[in-house]
Amino acid sequence: MAAPPVTRSDTSFRTQAIVFAIMAVALAAAPAAIYPVFLMKAMCFALFACAFNLLIGYVGLLSFGHAAFFGMASYVAAHAAKVWGLPPELAILAGTAAAGGIGAVFGAIAIRRQGIYFAMITLALSQMVYFFCLQAPFTGGEDGIQAVPLGNMFGVLDLKDTTTLYAVVLAIFLGGFLFIYRVIHSPFGQVLKAIRENEPRAISLGYSVDRYKLIAFVLSSSLAGLAGATKALVVQLASLTDVHWSMSGEVVLMTLLGGLGTVFGPVVGAVVIIAMQNYLAQLGSWLTIAQGVIFVVCVLAFRRGIVGELGRLMGKRL
Repeated sequence: MAAPPVTRSDTSFRTQAIVFAIMAVALAAAPAAIYPVFLMKAMCFALFACAFNLLIGYVGLLSFGHAAFFGMASYVAAHAAKVWGLPPELAILAGTAAAGGIGAVFGAIAIRRQGIYFAMITLALSQMVYFFCLQAPFTGGEDGIQAVPLGNMFGVLDLKDTTTLYAVVLAIFLGGFLFIYRVIHSPFGQVLKAIRENEPRAISLGYSVDRYKLIAFVLSSSLAGLAGATKALVVQLASLTDVHWSMSGEVVLMTLLGGLGTVFGPVVGAVVIIAMQNYLAQLGSWLTIAQGVIFVVCVLAFRRGIVGELGRLMGKRL
């Protein structure tokens, strides 16, 4: 009996599995050569960008309000750890749940509109969260929540040890990444892609488009919250920067730079942007201009993003 032919999807899966293995091994070994806190921060933002990409890249919904989920989860996790005295795992869970709850409310309001109207509604709702965090007593106002205690995760893992903390953040990032990958390649994910490509046709096939959009929005906001809550423990700080509208702009930049609608694109984009902010900080206010120039060059030279263009040249889906 002849062996079944190797399909393009099988080849893509093998390629993506190899790239994932390389990424996991590289991140596990990276602290030996690169500052661990920088790597942990990069992984948090990479998960944030992947969560955003789930919404824009696979549903076609451009949200300008994802900073609300990232930042509010950061505040809730920091407050839960510092004031309520919750262990790290419960603090992260509380932040993620808060982001998911806000996402459910915002999503129910925003998905009633499409295109630029959807984007503007999410931006307006996000700004409401920003001003709430600016005035709310528990957020610390412009000072934020500082000196967030790390504690012991599950009563065993001492997060005050940098190596242990790095291993936990790496596990959270890889777990979140694999979860997003599974969602994308599930029957649910195929429906999301169908909605992105032709929403009227998806409706004619009997799918409840608004329900699928809302579920995707909640998943995206929850994962963004997971990234924000983890980031609050990594840097031991929750501040207004996390909920500012510019944070929503940064995650859009990360996703477009890496490759919209690609699996690994948001990770690459996040690493590039965080590396620029870290290593070009001496430029001061010129950093924004440098980011803009690099973004323009990448958009002109890599229309599909860095990973998208690499995948096109290799003939693979990355």
